[in-house]
Amino acid sequence: MLRFLRTLTPYLLPTTIGVLLAVVLLNAFPQLTGRQAAPTPPQPSWEGPGAQAPLSVLPGVETPQETEPRPAPELRQAAPLSREQGQVSYADAVERAAPAVVNIYSSRVVEREQHPLMSDPFFRQFFGDDVPARQRMLSSLGSGVIVSGDGYVLTNHHVIGGADKIQVALRDGRETLAELVGTDPESDLAVLRIDLGSLPVIELADSTQVAIGDVSLAIGNPFGVGQTVTMGIISATGRSHLGLNAYEDFIQTDAAINPGNSGGALVNAEGALVGINTAIFSRSGGSQGIGFAIPANLAANILEELVTQGRVIRGWLGVEAQEMNQELAASFGLQAPRGVVIAGVVNGGPADRAGLQPGDVLLAIDSRPILDARVTMADIAAVAPGESLPLTIVRGGETLQVTLEVGERPTPELRRTE
Repeated sequence: MLRFLRTLTPYLLPTTIGVLLAVVLLNAFPQLTGRQAAPTPPQPSWEGPGAQAPLSVLPGVETPQETEPRPAPELRQAAPLSREQGQVSYADAVERAAPAVVNIYSSRVVEREQHPLMSDPFFRQFFGDDVPARQRMLSSLGSGVIVSGDGYVLTNHHVIGGADKIQVALRDGRETLAELVGTDPESDLAVLRIDLGSLPVIELADSTQVAIGDVSLAIGNPFGVGQTVTMGIISATGRSHLGLNAYEDFIQTDAAINPGNSGGALVNAEGALVGINTAIFSRSGGSQGIGFAIPANLAANILEELVTQGRVIRGWLGVEAQEMNQELAASFGLQAPRGVVIAGVVNGGPADRAGLQPGDVLLAIDSRPILDARVTMADIAAVAPGESLPLTIVRGGETLQVTLEVGERPTPELRRTE
C-alpha cells in the first residue's frame, strides 16, 4: 500500500488543480452542463429624461415615503441677443475726431560731451579756449488734440517738456511750429497754440458721464508709424494711487495705447473727446490692455487756467503729510487709522502761520473726515487761495479746531528750491 501511494503522489497536485479549475468554469458558464443561467433581477435605470435616482438600493433598507415636491425656482430669462442693433463700424466717429488729432515733434539742443583729450592742457594749447561746442538734436514723438478754433492744442507735459522747438503736423498734411502757452507737470498736461486757418476741432464729452463698458477709441501716432485708431472699452474710472502724477483721476481703457499715443485722443462711439491718453501699464514697453487717460473735464479746466492765467491756481496748506497706519494710529491714541500725520510744515506757509506742528494728526477738513489722502489733496487744490478753511486736528491726545487761510500752491520748480 505504501508503495502504491508513493506511485500516485506525483499525480495528486495536477489532479487537484484540474478539479478546482473545472468547478470554477462550471460556475461561471453553467451552459456547459446544459443548464440555463438564473435570470438577473432588473436594475433600476437612472438614465433618461425625468428619471430619478433611487433613494435606497441596499437590501433591507426601507425607502422613505414620498413627500410633496418643491416648486421649481423662478429664473429670469434674458431676451434673445439681438445682433442686428450692434454697431459694425465706427468710421463716422473716427471721421469726426481723427482730423483734430495731430502729431507732435519736439526737439531740443544738447551739448555733446567733448573728447577727454580736449580737457588736457597739453592738447588745449594747440586749440586755445575757442573750441567750438558740439551740439546735437534730440527729438521726441507724441500726439495732441485740437480743441479750439483759435488753434489751442492739448497734449501731455512729458511730450513737450524741455523742448526748444515744437512742430505740429495735421492729418491733412499741413505742418507748422507751435507756441507753448503753458504747462502743468502735476497733471501732465500742456497747451500749445498753432496759427493756421480752417482747423478741425474735436467736441468734448462730459467725462463724468463715462461708464464702464462704454466703447472707446484711441487715436494717436504710436511708434511714429502714422495716425492709428484702436478700439476697446472703458475698463475703470477714477483710477488714482498710480504714482504717475500729483493729481490723478484717470480713465482706464483696454484700447491699445503705445509710445507715441501720449497726448492723443480717447473718444467715445460718437467721436467726442472723453480723455487725453497719457500712460500705459506695461512690462514690455508695449500695450498690455491697461491704458490711462486724463478725463476731458479736468483737461478743459487746466486748459482754461493755462490760457487765461498762464498757470494752474491750486489751494495749498504747506504741509508734508504721511499716510496713517494701524501702528501710528495706536501711538496717537486713535481707535482706527484715519486722517494723516503732518510730517513737516513749510516755513512761512499757511499751516505754519496757523500754528500747525509736525506730529499733529489732521482728521478733518471743513468738517469732512479724511478717508483718502489723495482725495483730500484734490479737495484742497479746489479751494481758492485766500479762503478760510477750518481743520480738525489731534495734538497730544487732544482734539483741536484750527482755521487757516489757504495759500496758492507753488509751481514744482519753486517748491524744489524751498
